[in-house]
Amino acid sequence: MKKLILTLTLTLTGLISVDAHNNPNPGYWQQHVDYEMDVKVDVKKFTYKGTQKLVYTNNSNDTLKNVYYHLYYNAFQPGSDMDALLNSIPDPDSRMVDTKNIRGRKVTESKITKLKPDEIGFVKVSDLKQNGQILVTKTVGTILEVELKEPLAPNTSTELTMTFEGQAPKMVRRSGRQSKEGVALSMAQWFPKMAEFDFEGWHTEQYLGREFHSVWGNFDVKITIDKEYTVGGTGILVNNNEVGHGYQDAGTEVATSKKDKTLTWHFKAENVLDFTWAADNNYIHDTYQGPNGVKLHFLYKNNPAIIENWKKLQPITAQLMEFFNENVGEYPYEQYSVIQGGDGGMEYSMCTLITGERNFESLVGVTAHELAHSWFQHALATNETKHEWIDEGFTTFISDLAMVKILPEQGSNPFASNYKSYYKLVEKNMHEPLSTHSDHYLTNRAYSTSAYSRGAIFLTQLSYIIGWDNMMASLKKFYSDYKFSHPTPNDFKRTAERVSGAVLDWYMIDWTLTNNTIDYAVQFVEEVQKNQTLVTLERIGRSGMPLDILVVYEDDTMETFYIPYTSMHWTKPNQYVQYERTVLDGWGWAQPEYKFIIPKAKGSIKSIMIDPSQFMADVNQENNLYQK
Repeated sequence: MKKLILTLTLTLTGLISVDAHNNPNPGYWQQHVDYEMDVKVDVKKFTYKGTQKLVYTNNSNDTLKNVYYHLYYNAFQPGSDMDALLNSIPDPDSRMVDTKNIRGRKVTESKITKLKPDEIGFVKVSDLKQNGQILVTKTVGTILEVELKEPLAPNTSTELTMTFEGQAPKMVRRSGRQSKEGVALSMAQWFPKMAEFDFEGWHTEQYLGREFHSVWGNFDVKITIDKEYTVGGTGILVNNNEVGHGYQDAGTEVATSKKDKTLTWHFKAENVLDFTWAADNNYIHDTYQGPNGVKLHFLYKNNPAIIENWKKLQPITAQLMEFFNENVGEYPYEQYSVIQGGDGGMEYSMCTLITGERNFESLVGVTAHELAHSWFQHALATNETKHEWIDEGFTTFISDLAMVKILPEQGSNPFASNYKSYYKLVEKNMHEPLSTHSDHYLTNRAYSTSAYSRGAIFLTQLSYIIGWDNMMASLKKFYSDYKFSHPTPNDFKRTAERVSGAVLDWYMIDWTLTNNTIDYAVQFVEEVQKNQTLVTLERIGRSGMPLDILVVYEDDTMETFYIPYTSMHWTKPNQYVQYERTVLDGWGWAQPEYKFIIPKAKGSIKSIMIDPSQFMADVNQENNLYQK
């Protein structure tokens, strides 16, 4: 009877997890995890020991005979794959290498290579059991291979228990101990974490320092640590009146004795991708009321040089959240924490770790970007290891847009730097298709420009193709339809097609799966007879586009011409309603030239410009303009 009740409970858990999303794709499914962890931290040795109970629900149609865990901290060991990559890639992350000159030549060496045994990172698992039966495991770098005793059938759950221990590495990348700014513990990807199994199968890549793909689930985590330390991170603190440190209700005192050397922090988080926390014995902890009842937490070092900026940041963070709510959709959780830690800026569920010793503009910028990830990754959880351009690119787009409103002195074109970076990459012939796996770009520069800049251009250029209103409406619809699931690039494309009515497969293929570039030119402008000027345009690049063309006359009057791209089977609404517009016949990809007539004398034309918005990523802007 006891076994029957357990089976019923686990099955119900699986059924509940199916309803946690509203992904509209017929037959869509996703796995689900429920973690319970109890961890004790040694702040002097930077080590921790804990137990984990994981209820894993298989919502797929496959019977699973094996499961896999990520052991991310194992990457921070000499000889690891991440160490090897740092020693071989031509432009390693400067934060992760030491640089020296040997006979006038710059030589870099991975910092991981030099880590001593008490400085490395590791996660070790022992006593792993399935429903009480000990399991056979094998550790391969940052992956733990596990053979199940009882194969997990579709739409059923199983309980996996373990003890584990870990060591936070000397800070090399994102996570670890004693950051350059003195934060004691930045604990991201620190526990044995179930790998994702989805419609493509298992995702068990070695961790090389870039992106993640995680299982949706719930976390119940207890962290016991030195009582002088303040902890912040994912989830809601459920015993706030026990720990104090700025979390307890106003007027409530925390009862502790001199014998108590530790406190236990108890967090719970529902429907998230991970659990991240940071701790320091010199944190200031502030709270600020955000929109729609969301409580914002700010944890930062008690450093007089940064306090003013961190205080000023708090109302601006609330404004940023309101901007994202209005332009994408409502933030779905009760709290969000901005925490000084890590080595730059990195997004996590319900929190971010950022470096705090920045000028104010930089502090706002990094907060805007990492907060925006709460929508594009931590609500819309694309597989960012494979499609990093959606995660980083969409986040870059919306945070750049927010910065113009929050700090208007930033300038009127928040996207100019993205185009500049992309054009430079093309100029150096370093660009790679956006379909490249995030870990497999030939250079870090190609990765970062592709993920952030070219990913953002995907949206700004889409606004050129289907119109700004349609593009922004597509973002909202995408969020509404796919939050709390794992959407794919095609899901966004189909959303934009449904919103606009345009056919966009050609755009998705060219921009994300190829190295094709856009280059249109005004080739000839000639008067063929009185009050008739023939304009000849040329497509030089391999990518096709619809064209907006602005004509300015000698009397400074203007009009526009629009050439549809025949593969779209659609005409964009007029984006320049203040000017008269003529919609011309479509231009197909196979035609290298296109001719049209302007019913004016050539002498009356001052200039002809392809794409006055400059949102089309034309790699040669000089040939886009004819001037008298």
